Amino acid sequence: MRTALLKRRAVAIATVATAALFVFATFSSGGDPPSWSSEQVGGCRRDDILVQQAAATPLPNGIPTYTVRVLNVCSGNCSIGGIHLRCGVFSSARLINPRVFRRLRPGDCLVNDGRPIRAGFSVSFQYANSFKFPMDVSSATCLPSSSPSQSP
Repeated sequence: MRTALLKRRAVAIATVATAALFVFATFSSGGDPPSWSSEQVGGCRRDDILVQQAAATPLPNGIPTYTVRVLNVCSGNCSIGGIHLRCGVFSSARLINPRVFRRLRPGDCLVNDGRPIRAGFSVSFQYANSFKFPMDVSSATCLPSSSPSQSP
């Protein structure tokens, strides 16, 4: 399983790099935030957001279910918010709390209602569909963690 996890992370990192995704850092000084490069910006790195998916127990009617976990693996003191995933035409036969995950439009899903996920924390949910939807990060905002009141 660890090998599969490492392979999934490598694929996610490669996908992010080759798709030339942009993640923005937010600073209190105002102005346009700089794009997120492969270097560290605001304490976060491009590969600090990890999206994992695994098969779960099917619904009683046999529809497959999947558990999705979005992790902030930042090694510093950073939070990542405004996380949007590419999610195709995502739909689920199982109700998902829209504050945790919701499709805004085809190809754009929002995680954690846009709220930050602190370093070391994750957000997870389950969905049910006849097939697994590929998901990867399309954009996010890097915020330095300054308050313990931020939601995980």
